[in-house]
Amino acid sequence: MNDQRAVVLESDVIAQIRALARPLSSASHLDALVERVGSARFACLGEASHGTHEYYRWRAELSRRLIQEHGFTWIGVEGDWPDCWRINRWVRGQEHQDLDARHLLAGFERWPTWMWANHEVADFLDWLHEWNRSRPEPERVGFYGLDVYSLWDSLRATMAWLETHAPDALPTAMRAWQCFLPYGEDPHQYAWSTRLVPTSCESDVVALLTETRRRARDLTRGTTGDPTRDRTSDESAFDAAQNAEVVTDAEHYYRIMVRGDRQSWNIRDVHMADTIDRLAEHLGPGSKGLVWEHNTHVGDARATDMASAGLVTVGQLVRERHAGEGVALVGFASHRGSVIAAAGWGDPEQLLPLPVARHGSHEDLLHRALDHDAVLVFGDDRSGPWLSSRLGHRAVGVVYHPAREAGNYVPTVMGGRYDALVWLEETTGLRPLHHEARPREPELETEPTGF
Repeated sequence: MNDQRAVVLESDVIAQIRALARPLSSASHLDALVERVGSARFACLGEASHGTHEYYRWRAELSRRLIQEHGFTWIGVEGDWPDCWRINRWVRGQEHQDLDARHLLAGFERWPTWMWANHEVADFLDWLHEWNRSRPEPERVGFYGLDVYSLWDSLRATMAWLETHAPDALPTAMRAWQCFLPYGEDPHQYAWSTRLVPTSCESDVVALLTETRRRARDLTRGTTGDPTRDRTSDESAFDAAQNAEVVTDAEHYYRIMVRGDRQSWNIRDVHMADTIDRLAEHLGPGSKGLVWEHNTHVGDARATDMASAGLVTVGQLVRERHAGEGVALVGFASHRGSVIAAAGWGDPEQLLPLPVARHGSHEDLLHRALDHDAVLVFGDDRSGPWLSSRLGHRAVGVVYHPAREAGNYVPTVMGGRYDALVWLEETTGLRPLHHEARPREPELETEPTGF
């Protein structure tokens, strides 16, 4: 009787998947998804791995259409602020116009470089650069990093800005610099030291943040109360203030992460959500943002087992903070193929097999229901047998072991985690611009390989 009931339920799930799915083989097949996402102010577009060509390709195609047809004005990615700020200045025609995207992306040095230094991203950025060239400066689309890892790069950038615009504030910056200096620009050495001795640089970086915020505010608003804003000064001050935010949150992140405390995940995702808020405020009420991150950040944690562990995600926070302005969360998934990943943290990338999905997972049911690429846009009613079922949903990290697939499936209620899903039957690995070199001192693992 139980087996018969399971067969009936499975057939209902497959029927709902088929009813929702629309074939995907060309850009025009994104019409329903573009229409669903286009009215939102924030559209978070995911990926089930950081190493899959088709995820990057279709996310870029969707982003192009949302920029062209629905006026999205900025993109925030799971990358470092200083690296992405250089890309932002280039795509908006402000710096390095003698270079192309591939030369700029070669500057990404933090492992795993293949996340951004790849042909798929380069092709999109070349398109975005050309798109912006035909538009006045205020209408050009920006490209920003949301992540928290760039402690030293951001500290250097903050100090350089203060040296130029507020040299009397340098003593505050130097106290933060000198606090970190003994650790040789290695955030992990610093973090480990705080476990041994109950002291940290926290107070110094908070003082730096407070001072930089004040000086940036004074510069952009004028110390005499003049509301006139010079755009170049405004951009420079915003960059400095954001770098100071990164330094503060990175210090906290590494200090908590090295203790094995999973709350470091929350520090990172809250930082990314806060950066989204700062970008939206800086760019004004008419701005519309695209967020490119892994499904584990884009999806709503409340529809997964992450919530029971006390974890939050960017998608959840953006929904909670901006529901009235319109938020769309789009996941990506596939059944089988290959993927770029590493065997260990800090190791060179490899092209690895992506096994067929585990029996009973969302990916397995999507394959059996469709057997072709598709777009599934969820309506207001998420109560159906598939959308309300809690099943495994694959998440491949930058470290991946195909033989140990069980740990890569996140129990997920699909209708709660996303507003739409891009389904791809077979996917292939990204095309890195260069091969990953083994770092002299590989960083500790700072994000999960799966839940």
